[in-house]
Amino acid sequence: MGILLFGKRGQLGRELEMKLRPLGDLIALHKDSSDYCGDLSNLVGIASTIRTLKPDFVVNASAYTRVDDAEKEPELAALINAQACGVIARETKNCNGKLIHFSTDYVFDGSGKHFREEKAEQI
Repeated sequence: MGILLFGKRGQLGRELEMKLRPLGDLIALHKDSSDYCGDLSNLVGIASTIRTLKPDFVVNASAYTRVDDAEKEPELAALINAQACGVIARETKNCNGKLIHFSTDYVFDGSGKHFREEKAEQI
């Protein structure tokens, strides 16, 4: 079973990498990974990575998390936290994989009783 993890250097990503490694062939990426693209600001790169690897599962534990800076860099925050997530979802679906995406209450506060959707622009 092939597993692709985005965000391996974050607090959650480090824990997930340890837990996922025994479950299959894990490729864990971070922003500066060199073999494959783990930089969520590079939409073409992450799409290419998923297309190339065709993982059974994609786990996204990566995000723009500097809340104060997000107000200064709203385009970058939206690129990473919205557009990249849409690309990851689309490419995972296209390779018949399953996506596990983690978020925080900074993005979704837990209120509401309906699904929320992200829509990405086509690359």
